Amino acid sequence: MSGLALRPAVPGDEALVLRFIRALAAYEKLLHEVRAGEADIRRLLFDPPARAEALIADWEGAPVGFALWFYSVSTFDGRPKLYVEDVFVEPAQRGRGIGRAIFAALAGRALAQGCSRMEWSVLDWNAPSIAFYRSIGALPREGWTLQRLGGAALQALAAEAGPAPDAGQQDQER
Repeated sequence: MSGLALRPAVPGDEALVLRFIRALAAYEKLLHEVRAGEADIRRLLFDPPARAEALIADWEGAPVGFALWFYSVSTFDGRPKLYVEDVFVEPAQRGRGIGRAIFAALAGRALAQGCSRMEWSVLDWNAPSIAFYRSIGALPREGWTLQRLGGAALQALAAEAGPAPDAGQQDQER
């Protein structure tokens, strides 16, 4: 597609990635939940061990969207899966095939990494995104609901286990 270039996010893109995260959160009516700063994005994407990856979508040389993903596993099939955390294309740029190109690139990456599938979540009221996901062949995971443990509940449960081992030491022991 002429005019579109997808490139990996690189150090120095933290502010841009954060701008897209905030734009996505505003669209989802969740801007009040964004606590990340540029340093957090830098740690996630670029500090070892990198916990996530991102790409930037440029249209005619200007950044217009992004995707952020990480890998998890399926113990049932014994293979990794690519989890798409965020995808956002600026509203004025939608309808140009940018979102489809992003998902196609992620699908290619998933296959190249030996993944059995890609997964992501979508808000149940987001009909335009759901329609787009159906158009690329994605289906909802029937019978499952996302669970979340955070904040005080996460801290309380972790306290039951006692002090956590040093993550760096744990990685060295593996």
